[in-house]
Amino acid sequence: MKIHDFNERLKDAILIADGAMGSVLHEAVGPQRCFDELNATEPEAVFRVHQAYVEAGAQIIETNTFGANRFKLAPLGLSNEVQRFNSRGVKIAREARESAAREALEERGVDFYILETFSYIEELLLAVDAIRSFSGLPIVAQLTYSEEGTTHGDIRPSDAASQLKNKNVQVIGANCTLGPQALLPILQELAAVDDIRTSGMPNAGFPKREGDRIVYPKSSPQYFARFAREAAALGVRILGGCCGTTPAHIQAMAEAVKSLRPAKAHATSPVAVEAVAKAAPVSQREPESRFWKKLKKREFAICVEIDPPKGLALDRIFEQVDKVMASGKVDAIDINSGAMARVGMDALVVAGALEARGVETIPHLTTRDQNIIGLQAALLGAWTVGGVRNVLAITGDPPSVGDYPETSGVYEVDSVGLVKVLNRLNQGTDWAGKTLGGATNFAIGVALNPVADDLDNEIARFHAKVEAGAHYAMTQPLFDPEHWHAFLKKLGEKPPIPILIGVWPLNSYKQALRLNNEVPGMVIPEALLKSMEAAGAAARDCGFQVARQMLAWARTELAGAYVIPPFKRYEEILEIL
Repeated sequence: MKIHDFNERLKDAILIADGAMGSVLHEAVGPQRCFDELNATEPEAVFRVHQAYVEAGAQIIETNTFGANRFKLAPLGLSNEVQRFNSRGVKIAREARESAAREALEERGVDFYILETFSYIEELLLAVDAIRSFSGLPIVAQLTYSEEGTTHGDIRPSDAASQLKNKNVQVIGANCTLGPQALLPILQELAAVDDIRTSGMPNAGFPKREGDRIVYPKSSPQYFARFAREAAALGVRILGGCCGTTPAHIQAMAEAVKSLRPAKAHATSPVAVEAVAKAAPVSQREPESRFWKKLKKREFAICVEIDPPKGLALDRIFEQVDKVMASGKVDAIDINSGAMARVGMDALVVAGALEARGVETIPHLTTRDQNIIGLQAALLGAWTVGGVRNVLAITGDPPSVGDYPETSGVYEVDSVGLVKVLNRLNQGTDWAGKTLGGATNFAIGVALNPVADDLDNEIARFHAKVEAGAHYAMTQPLFDPEHWHAFLKKLGEKPPIPILIGVWPLNSYKQALRLNNEVPGMVIPEALLKSMEAAGAAARDCGFQVARQMLAWARTELAGAYVIPPFKRYEEILEIL
């Protein structure tokens, strides 16, 4: 379909699009790893869904290809099926159209593109450019909005429309996330922008989880008919449904607007949207923690690493930490988080308990156990309630190495992504761009492995962490200054942020041998292994002497060190400080 013909079709008409595909297919064929795959394995089922929507009055049917791209298919081992799933999807939709008593669209093949459910305006603009690089077909561009009336980055509908209207896009709209009533203010704001046509495709409502399914409420068709009439009065030209909608909803909308013509919208139309005051952006500030201030003054900082308790009691942690801090030689306690994927008390909670006792902490936070929502919630609580001011962002050991190998890690982001999340919070916004009414001011730490097998990748990730907003880094335990010097040579420059070295007083030859052979990222020099083996019963003295030497050397070249107590005997750390 040519753009001119598409525009003419919309000039004085309201077109009805179809509704949800995945949820209807689920009802028909049950759970699937990938509904796009049904284009190849169950084409009749996909055909019947298209047919049901056409019979309900849909004049636009979308191919069953929402996730048929290499990014979605690769984790399922289906990356080579992108072309097949898409071409089959088009073929099935075309056959459904041609089998109808009347044609739902005017031409054979793909008539136009619908870009839908985008949360980032930047990604939507890139998608438009990508289509325009090879096609002159019409484009419907749709973002998804929150109840506050914004998409990612606090972008309002009118702002998005202003960016899209000059991109050779024929329709600008909104779909998904919101139900019919919550979508209407979004559509009203879009319709008030001059020289654009709008589309709206709401969800059936708010979903809930039942077992392994996401289930949407049974919104009545009459409810959608009312929405369709109100949307038509705003001037919306394309109406359809998104998640949870069915042919019954589409039929109700089609009946509701069949005798209507779209109203003329004007930029001066009032927009009934709740006013949300935008907070002034928070400029980047220096972190406020005592630990960070010491690093900035180039005073050597000492931390001691602890593991959270495996059970309920914090008494021993308090007792041991009190002894270490009473020495006056330790600046902060850094707290592991589920090391080796084993269950222990949450590091942020332990940090809050210690902060309440006047002990500065550096809790580790892994992206293994929580999604982005949970990570942000935990960080906001740690800042506001727990008094935590430093965080070490790590990806975390996979569940397969721990006590729960049957579980799956979340890993929505890795440590680089977590640094970006922390940096956003420090600027006063969450990951979605929503203002917080204030800002955190975490000193953001990251891990660094100077003896990684793939140093090129480790250095690339280190630069990415720094660029994302890291303030300092903590290395894997090192046992020879030459390992650091070799890393610096490979890095080719002075590190851009302060570095704290890991120091681990080895307790025995067997411990050293195990760490060297079984723990990823640990390299113990062969000469040290031989020395500890030859030392026999005095191996501990050898290991502790090397730790003292590493600590003395670190004071001459690095910003600080963190020390790992042998077998959780924290008081023994005092022997090397």
